[in-house]
Amino acid sequence: MRLRSILELDARLSNHLRVAERPGLLRNISVFFAHSGDSWFWGLALILLWLFTNDPFWKKWAVVLFGGISALAVIVMALKFTIRRRRPEGEWGGIYRNTDPHSFPSGHAARAFLIAVMATGLGPAWMGIILWVWAPLVSLARVAMGVHYASDIVAGMLVGIIVAIFGLEVYPPILAWVHSWLWFPLW
Repeated sequence: MRLRSILELDARLSNHLRVAERPGLLRNISVFFAHSGDSWFWGLALILLWLFTNDPFWKKWAVVLFGGISALAVIVMALKFTIRRRRPEGEWGGIYRNTDPHSFPSGHAARAFLIAVMATGLGPAWMGIILWVWAPLVSLARVAMGVHYASDIVAGMLVGIIVAIFGLEVYPPILAWVHSWLWFPLW
């Protein structure tokens, strides 16, 4: 199968999943999940968690996820600006279309799966389970709202999982180094 044929199949599948122009409950649910993976939301939530909890476990959880999300953002943006695949045509998601016109790979899918993998590795188990249900919903919602193709989601998922696994392997020594240089306790 040639690349052109694969891209055409990808566009047809993505268009079939699209609900952005159809009012109703499915569209409203898709809007919610499409936004629930926003980087500003997760960054703010993790900063607030770190600031307002006294529990060392949750402080560490916030720092590790924030670091993972930050590193992932650099990787995803480098890939997007190297590949430069245009987003599908559409009206919804103007902020995404204006600030980031490239769709491959999906940063939301990468972030959602990174969070699910890291939460599974860090615990608690209930949080990992919830996030493994949430991550595919975020990813599908991005296609449903017409800001990504299905292949963008698959690529984002793979990038997020790989970066998360790598991050879980390297975070203990990095956290120890950062902790030794900062005047405030991380946990």
